[in-house]
Amino acid sequence: MRAKLSALIRSPSMQDGTTNPQHSPRPNLPTDPAQPDTDPTATRLPGAGATTAHSQADSIASSPAAAGAAVTRPATGTPSRRASEDANAGQAQRSGSQKVIYAAIVANLGIAAAKFAVAAITGSAAMVAEGIHSAVDTGNEFLLLLGERQSARPADRHHPFGYGKSLYFWALIVALSVFSLGGGLSIYHGVAALKAPPPLQDPLWNYVVLAAAALFEGYSWNVSRKALNTLRKPGVSLWQAVRASKDASVFTVLIEDSAALLGIVIAATGIALGQLFDNPYFDPIASILIGLLLVGAAFTLARETGGLLVGESIDKEQLAALHALFGRETALDSVGSLRTMQLGPDDVLLAASVQFRRGMRIDEVEHAIARLETAIAAEHPAVKHVYFESSALRSVLK
Repeated sequence: MRAKLSALIRSPSMQDGTTNPQHSPRPNLPTDPAQPDTDPTATRLPGAGATTAHSQADSIASSPAAAGAAVTRPATGTPSRRASEDANAGQAQRSGSQKVIYAAIVANLGIAAAKFAVAAITGSAAMVAEGIHSAVDTGNEFLLLLGERQSARPADRHHPFGYGKSLYFWALIVALSVFSLGGGLSIYHGVAALKAPPPLQDPLWNYVVLAAAALFEGYSWNVSRKALNTLRKPGVSLWQAVRASKDASVFTVLIEDSAALLGIVIAATGIALGQLFDNPYFDPIASILIGLLLVGAAFTLARETGGLLVGESIDKEQLAALHALFGRETALDSVGSLRTMQLGPDDVLLAASVQFRRGMRIDEVEHAIARLETAIAAEHPAVKHVYFESSALRSVLK
């Protein structure tokens, strides 16, 4: 059994991630063309489709010769069919996200031009704030498209887990843009207008443009809501769905459009109160309130995208389901920690700390790993990378 197990274990000379062909030659085994070989020091588990990888520091310290087994989840079917299915699923999701973004661009671009035109005619500070808001949102949607494009790039040598987090990076830039350009400029313009408020003008065109903006923003908001509802569980509120969503494009557009609709209400209220009380100060106050609204939306976006960017886990229900899945495997003595990281909207990494039963033959371990791979593929298709810590394999030596 020790001779067979040598395919699972690295020599101490390879723990630094370098390849040493004199100490640990790579066996000439077939590789899966659907899964790029991202670790030049990895070896293939015979018959299990698994790849050995570096163990964690505590595992290396306790057993210098042992290393963790990293298993890339296979889907059912031939390699070419698996690659095609994964590509089609990813393309479908990107298409849905991009539809949301394009709808927002069309809505915001026309609205921004109309708001600025009416603001120039009426001198309304609230309309200027709304125009700034729509213009910033339009630019933000183009940033999200850039993030979508970069996140779709395939894994390579420098990014072995792909570029999925590029979307989260650009969504964070969007949050900063909303805060600095949208919120900051609206507040600044409102304060300046308070010092020298413009005379009241006929508000008819303000109301016309705000009503049209509400229709377009409502359409864009509804598109993003429908995209979010595809993954929304029964009994879950829309806000809870936003918090649970891992698709930054969808929830960013939804939050922006929600802020835009509330901003329209604030602008219309400020203009109406100014006319009702013949007071020019209500209009710039509305501009300041719109700016504060955008600052709040920016903080919300930064919190959601920042968590994903630094390595957010899957939700508690999914994690509990994974624990139950591992608990059903009879070859395991115990299931320790299952740590996950969101690498993209539909791409999850799983690090599993499990203990196999003592005295198992290596082929039994291989079959157990294959069963776990198949179960994870069926129940949790987003989990595309599974890693077993070294203690999982050390147990078979005892």
